[in-house]
Amino acid sequence: MSWDLQHLFASYARDINRFLRRRGHSLETAEDLTQDTFVRVLATPPSETGLNHNPRAYLYQVSRNLSINHHRRENIVPFTDLSTDEIAKVADPAPSPERIVYSRQCLMQTQRALSELPERTRLAFEMHRIGDRTIAEVTRELGLSNARTWGLIHEAYRHLLKQVGDF
Repeated sequence: MSWDLQHLFASYARDINRFLRRRGHSLETAEDLTQDTFVRVLATPPSETGLNHNPRAYLYQVSRNLSINHHRRENIVPFTDLSTDEIAKVADPAPSPERIVYSRQCLMQTQRALSELPERTRLAFEMHRIGDRTIAEVTRELGLSNARTWGLIHEAYRHLLKQVGDF
C-alpha cells in the first residue's frame, strides 16, 4: 500500500476515530486525535528501512501512542467541569485588593460629602441612615417637625448623589 496521505485519510480516518472512541475518548477528543495522527504521519513519515510497510498498522500505532499520551496528560492535570455554584463555593470570599481600594475611595468621598453638609442636615441624615433611628426619633431628638426632618434627610441625599453618585 502507498503512503498517499489523502488516500490513507479517506480509507482509515473513520476506523481510527472508532478505535479511539473504543479507548474511552469523547467524540471531540477522538476527532482531534484522529487528525493529530495524520498530522504526525505527515510531519514525520515512517523510514523506508523500517518495518513500516503496512500503513494501516502504522496509523493505528501512531493513534494508540497519541491516545496513551492524552490519557497520561489527563491523569497529570485532571480537568473537571464545575458549575457556577461550585466555583462560588471555592472562591475566596475576601474582597480583592481592587475592591478594597475602590471601597475606601467611595468611603472617603462619602465622608467628604457629609462633612460639607450643614450640621443639622448631616446629623439628621446620620441619625436616620447610619444610626437606624426612625423619623419620629430624629424629629424628637432634634426638636424639628416631621416635614422639616424629611426635608433635611432629602437634602442630604441630593447632596450625596451630586457629590458621590449612586451609592
